[in-house]
Amino acid sequence: MSRKPASGLRFQPTGGRTQAKGPVVGQKQSLAIERLAHDGRGIAFADGRSWFVSGALPGEQVRARVLAARSKVVDAVAERIEQPATERIEPFCALSGTCGGCTLQHMPLTQQRSVKQDYLVEQLQRAGVEVAHWDTPLTGPDQGYRRRTRLAVRMDKSGQLQLGFRALASQDIINVAHCPVLVPELQPLLPALHELTSRLQQGRHIGHLELFSGVTTALLLRLTRPINADEQQRWRDFAAAQHIQLWWQEEGEPVPDQPDSRLGYMLEPENLFIDCRPGDFVQVNAEVNRQMVARALDWLDVQPHERVLDLFCGLGNFSLPLAQRAAEVIAVEGVVAMSERGQANAAQQGLNRLHFYAADLSEPLHHNRWAKQAFDKILLDPPRDGAQQAVSQLGKLNAGKLVYVSCNPATLARDAACLQQQGYRLQRACILDMFSHTGHVEAMALFESTAR
Repeated sequence: MSRKPASGLRFQPTGGRTQAKGPVVGQKQSLAIERLAHDGRGIAFADGRSWFVSGALPGEQVRARVLAARSKVVDAVAERIEQPATERIEPFCALSGTCGGCTLQHMPLTQQRSVKQDYLVEQLQRAGVEVAHWDTPLTGPDQGYRRRTRLAVRMDKSGQLQLGFRALASQDIINVAHCPVLVPELQPLLPALHELTSRLQQGRHIGHLELFSGVTTALLLRLTRPINADEQQRWRDFAAAQHIQLWWQEEGEPVPDQPDSRLGYMLEPENLFIDCRPGDFVQVNAEVNRQMVARALDWLDVQPHERVLDLFCGLGNFSLPLAQRAAEVIAVEGVVAMSERGQANAAQQGLNRLHFYAADLSEPLHHNRWAKQAFDKILLDPPRDGAQQAVSQLGKLNAGKLVYVSCNPATLARDAACLQQQGYRLQRACILDMFSHTGHVEAMALFESTAR
C-alpha cells in the first residue's frame, strides 16, 4: 500500500515536524466505499478519517467533493463514479446529487428499505430490546407521493428571486421547476410560481412558500414584512388562475384570503375529514399514512368497551378512527391550537366520545386529570426526540397494548427499553417508507403488557 499522502491534502512544517491539515471544503478526493451509513451515505476511510459520501454505494470507487470537515469526520458528495457498483441505478431527477432532498435515488428501492430496516434492528439491539415478530414494511409509490412541501425563497446579489429547495449540505437554494416526488396536483405550480416570482417587486419580503394538497390545494405565503395592495393582488390573481386557496402568514397563525376556505384531507376507508391549516403537522405521504392508521387499528384491536389514550395526537389522525371503535378516547397534544382544531374535527363528525386536551408531554403527566385514569390501549406518535418523559410513566396506566409510531429509531429504541423495564414486550415492529429516496426512517412498534 502506498504511504504517500492523499492528493489535495496540505502539509506544512510546525516545530520541526510535518503536520497534516484536514481536507477543506471543495477539495476532491478519490475514495473506495466500504459500507453504508444508516442514512444511506457511503462510508470510506482515508488518512485517519471517516468519509460519509452522499451518492455512493459499497464497492464503488468515487471521486468525492468535500462538503464539510471536522477533526475525524468528512462529509462529501460523489461527483464522479469511477467504478460503479452493479446495483447502481440511474436517478430519475436531474437535480439528484445537487438538491438536498432525495439523496438515495441511485439506490434500488429494495436496498433503501433494507438499509432502513437494518438501522432499526441495530438500534433496538443496542438498547437490549428484542422483537418477537417483524411485520412487512409499509410502502407506497416512490414518486408523486408528497402532498406537502416548503419552498425556500431568497433574493440573490443580482436582485433575482431564487425559489426552490436547499442544496445538499448547504443553505444555498436550488431553483426547482419540477419535482417528481410531489403529488401531481402540486407539480404544475412550480413553473407557474417561478414565472410569478420573476415579476414581483417585493419578493424580498417573502420568508418561504408552502404547498399542500388535500381535498383542495393551497398555497401559504409567509411574509417577513407586509406587501402592498398591488403585490397582494398579483398573488390573488395567481391563486384564482391556478384554482387553489391562498393563505397569508405574518405573525401568528396562517389566515385564508377567503374566510370560508376549508383545507384538509380525507382519511379512508373511515370516511373521516381532518381539517387543517398550512403549518399544521400532517403526514406528507397519504398512501403510507392510510396503511399506517389501518395497521395501528389492527394491532390495537380496540373493543367497544375500551378506553384509549392517544398522546402527541396532532389533529386526530389516529384519534378520530379510534373514536369510531372505543368507548372513549382521550387525545393529548402539546400545541393548543391543534388540540382545539382536533376537538372541532371530532364535533363536526359526531364523535362525542373523543376528548382533546392540550398538555406539555415533556413534563410529568401526573398533574393532568386524564393521567390519573386507567386505559386499556395507548397510542403515541411523538416527534424526533421521542417520548422519554411520557413513556417513563405509562406503566402506571395499566394498558394492555401500546402502539408507538416513531420518526427516529434511536429514540424509539431508548423508549422501548424503558417500556420493557415497566413490563412491556415488543411484540411486533415494522418500518414505514414514508419518505422514499431519503434517509428518513419511520417505524411502528406494538408493545404488550406481560402482566395481563
